Amino acid sequence: MYRTRVIPCLLLQRTGLVKTINFKNPTYLGDPINIVKIFNDKEVDELVLLDICATSENKRPQFELIEKIASECFMPLGYGGGIRNIEDMKTLFGLGVEKISINSGAVESPDLIKKAADQFGSQSVVVSIDVKKSWLGKYEVVTHAGKKRTGLDPKAFAVQMERAGAGELLLNSVDRDGTMQGYDLKLIAQVTEAVSIPVIVCGGAGKLEDFSEAVMKGGASAAGAGSFFVFKGPHRAVLISYPTSVELKKIFEN
Repeated sequence: MYRTRVIPCLLLQRTGLVKTINFKNPTYLGDPINIVKIFNDKEVDELVLLDICATSENKRPQFELIEKIASECFMPLGYGGGIRNIEDMKTLFGLGVEKISINSGAVESPDLIKKAADQFGSQSVVVSIDVKKSWLGKYEVVTHAGKKRTGLDPKAFAVQMERAGAGELLLNSVDRDGTMQGYDLKLIAQVTEAVSIPVIVCGGAGKLEDFSEAVMKGGASAAGAGSFFVFKGPHRAVLISYPTSVELKKIFEN
């Protein structure tokens, strides 16, 4: 029976995995290969790997490292970070990546999404939309690991990306990132109501019920998280975890 996907979103900083709060102050988690092996054992639905340095430092994807990670990953793997052209995408798919996630490149060159969808199929193309509130409370798309404001409205941009050929959206709240205080359901609903393609949401999950709320109240198609899967307790000790199939079934069955 179909169940909503629950997806660990892992942040790559050079050769290690980290976790941020509001896209800042990264905490080192460990070697990506070791952490992927743990998630293999826990039979997670899929993984998303995002290089948070590539675009800001004007670097291409770390193909050699990605190949090693993909070879150890026994579930569908999505990758984002530094993807600027079709050739990079072709290389990534050849290394075993199943979905490519484009963030800054989608804002700077929307035609890139159409070209990617035409060549590889929409099902392989994810547009990652990072959103931050202004001091007036208005939602705005940001890029370059949250450092660059674009002036774009998330809802309108989501519609534009769907029309360009994106098969899925990854919607991330900068303000909720790493806080474990729950998803921004208002933001999620604004975007999911505007598009017909699946929306993965990320940023704020702190308990199992947050996943079901994102789906049932926000309209999300899948729930992603970082801190929830890598920290435990009030002191945020690093401990890789993932809910059991019984736990996940229970929260989504109502």
